Amino acid sequence: MTVPLHVVWFKRDLRIADHRALANAAAQGPVLPLFVVEPALWHQPDMAGRHWAFVADCLTELRRDLAALGQPLVIRVGSVVDALEHIHADPGMAALWSHEETGNAWTYARDRQVAAWCRERGIAWHQERQNGVVRRLGSRDGWARRWDRFMAEPVTAPPPALQPLAGLDPGAIPAATDLGLRADPCPKRQGGGRDAGLERLQSFLSERGRDYRRAMSGPATGEAACSRLSPHLAWGSLSAREVAQANWARQRALKAAAKEATKEEKIAGWRASMTSFSGRLHWRCHFAQKLEDEPRLEFACLHGAYEGLRPVEPDCARLEAWCKGETGLPFVDACMRALTATGWMNFRMRAMLTAVASYHLWLDWRRPGEHLARLFTDYDPGIHWPQVQMQSGTTGINTVRIYNPVKQGHDQDPQGAFVRRWVPELADVPDAFVHEPWQWEAAGRVLDRHYPFPIVDHLAAAREARQKVWALRRGAAYRAAADAIQNKHGSRKSGVRPVKRRKQTAAADDQLSLALEVEEQP
Repeated sequence: MTVPLHVVWFKRDLRIADHRALANAAAQGPVLPLFVVEPALWHQPDMAGRHWAFVADCLTELRRDLAALGQPLVIRVGSVVDALEHIHADPGMAALWSHEETGNAWTYARDRQVAAWCRERGIAWHQERQNGVVRRLGSRDGWARRWDRFMAEPVTAPPPALQPLAGLDPGAIPAATDLGLRADPCPKRQGGGRDAGLERLQSFLSERGRDYRRAMSGPATGEAACSRLSPHLAWGSLSAREVAQANWARQRALKAAAKEATKEEKIAGWRASMTSFSGRLHWRCHFAQKLEDEPRLEFACLHGAYEGLRPVEPDCARLEAWCKGETGLPFVDACMRALTATGWMNFRMRAMLTAVASYHLWLDWRRPGEHLARLFTDYDPGIHWPQVQMQSGTTGINTVRIYNPVKQGHDQDPQGAFVRRWVPELADVPDAFVHEPWQWEAAGRVLDRHYPFPIVDHLAAAREARQKVWALRRGAAYRAAADAIQNKHGSRKSGVRPVKRRKQTAAADDQLSLALEVEEQP
């Protein structure tokens, strides 16, 4: 008699360590570890070949690690429902196990289909939490404490063994071309898989992370000083709990070492950097919680007043110039070209790229957001879309930052080395003019020959954008909607109080005015 199988469906949790769904399923009976390659998902406008390349790396190691337990990963191509139906027909399913996922709208709809399939067949679907996001959250009050408690829970050990399943074709890991994905060259992409993730974690906590707090703002310095764990967290080759607990252990060791006066100066930078990194781990889940609570964030402005502020159909010439790194704003173009080639960019420059598209080029956030999603190897919908909206100024509750791209260049790349690395057309421009080559007396030798003039006057565009945004942020109706958003999505540590707990006076307008942070001077 065939024993029904406990199917463990791997999604964005490509590991065996700290995998509660796998451990709990293995405690119940024979396990079929399953990954379904869904061509329809990979053809969504926010997905790209570099994502699949990273996932394929992860699947190779996941299959190896599961095989060491006794049963390799089974891979199927097609729809999840079809794959489950086939397994249910023969040899039969006892239950479905997975982690909860805060994905894009396509995966949300897919999960609803899977849930309906399970209900129709009387199959229990057990979904485990794997990070600080709380499904069906009633209130943000106390959310940070819940995050701390969840991350402090013991790391779940892999099952000691899995029963081999005879006569089961494991399936092949398809190539990007098999999925019909467009060519997506990313020569400096981070490699995927748990081994690479563990190496990045260890080297960050012991070597690279010392200057994290100071160096993370610059694209060149951040390349080494940032943790570079984001793709491993996005696709689950490492768990958030593993990383949080490793960071806490490092902080405890630093605190103990600080008691020795001779070491205090040497570890001061380390302690500050690890504290900042801990905050970033909270931040990841804080933003993912927003999309979990309001999936429409992928498609609609969080504050409705911003719908129609910018043309939904973009200026194609401006969008194309921004996507290609040919805006004529050297630091912006260098960041975009670096991102295209590496799949990674530090947070501040991600914010600047989005802000330039939204304010200086006056592009609606949706199309630029899709382009950035395709470029980020660490694309995680739960973090990406709330961040894109925040940097585009459409949330109604966050500070509006209109970055001065020239000032950012001077601040983060004062000698122009990063710009020259990625915009070699400017190799002969003197340091004093590399961020503003149009000011150079010999600009005609380069501009409109090898490199374009700026497609906008960035200072004038910033002032015009500020005026348009400010015009929307007045009035009781705007504030009432913003207050409702703050109550539902706002961090309780932000210091922004709901309107119902403060007087609605002219001071509210002053507060909003101060929140419009415009870097207009170099």
